[in-house]
Amino acid sequence: MIFIYSRLILGALAAFFAIALWSKTHDAAWMLVAIGAIVMYAETVYSVLELVGFAAGNVLAIGSVPLPAILLPALRMILCIAGLAVMTFRVHRTHTKRRKT
Repeated sequence: MIFIYSRLILGALAAFFAIALWSKTHDAAWMLVAIGAIVMYAETVYSVLELVGFAAGNVLAIGSVPLPAILLPALRMILCIAGLAVMTFRVHRTHTKRRKT
């Protein structure tokens, strides 16, 4: 039970700061990472609802695995990868411009 509470509280804290960051920055990389944090919290809430039995209704599934259980973790990682890739390419482009001058 402590594990569930800690995931919910820490996930809510991460989502809160992600929304705060999102409202302060217009940087695409940080926005992607912030959206990834919000999706992480959505994944946590979905898994808790599934554990309690509220999310066990008519959900699309691939085989016996519900589609949200597949998509939410993958989407979170895709968004974080995209944000980090944008940051990496931006830093690489900045260093390339500095060498030319």
